Amino acid sequence: MSGHLNEYTIVLWLHILSSTLLFGTGIGSAFYLLLSSLGRDPRVVAVVAGHVVTADWLFTATTIVFQPASGFYLLHLAGMPLQMRWIVWSLVLYALATACWLPVIWLQMRMRDIARAAVRDGGALPPAYWRCFRVWVALGFPALFAFLAIFYLMVAKPV
Repeated sequence: MSGHLNEYTIVLWLHILSSTLLFGTGIGSAFYLLLSSLGRDPRVVAVVAGHVVTADWLFTATTIVFQPASGFYLLHLAGMPLQMRWIVWSLVLYALATACWLPVIWLQMRMRDIARAAVRDGGALPPAYWRCFRVWVALGFPALFAFLAIFYLMVAKPV
C-alpha cells in the first residue's frame, strides 16, 4: 500500500506543479503581451511576442497535454469514477480553455510576425495587429474563467 501512496503522491505533486506552470505561464504571458501591445512600440512587441510564443510551446503545450493525462491517472490510482460531476465539469471547462488556447497560439505567432514586419519596415503596428489583438483578448477571458473554475473544482470537489 505504501508504494501506491507514494506513486499517488508523486503523480499528484506533478499534476499540481504542471497546473501551476500552465496557469502561471498563461497569466504571465498574457500580462506581458498585453502591456507591451498597449505600449504600441513594435520593437518591444516583437521581442515580447517572440518570448511569449516560445514560453507557450515550452510550457503551455507540454502541460496542456500532461494535465489530463496525470488527472486520469490520479483517478485510476484513487479508484474514482470518471462520471463524478466535478470531474465532468472540470473536463468540459478544460476542453473550453484548450479550444481557446489553440487559436491563441496561432494569433500570438501572427502578432509576433506582424510586429517584426513593422520593425523591419520602420512603421507602427498595423490594423491587422490590432484585429489579432482583439480576438486574442476575447479568447483569454473564457480561458481564464475556465481555469479558475477548474481550480475551484479540483480543491472543493463538490458532489
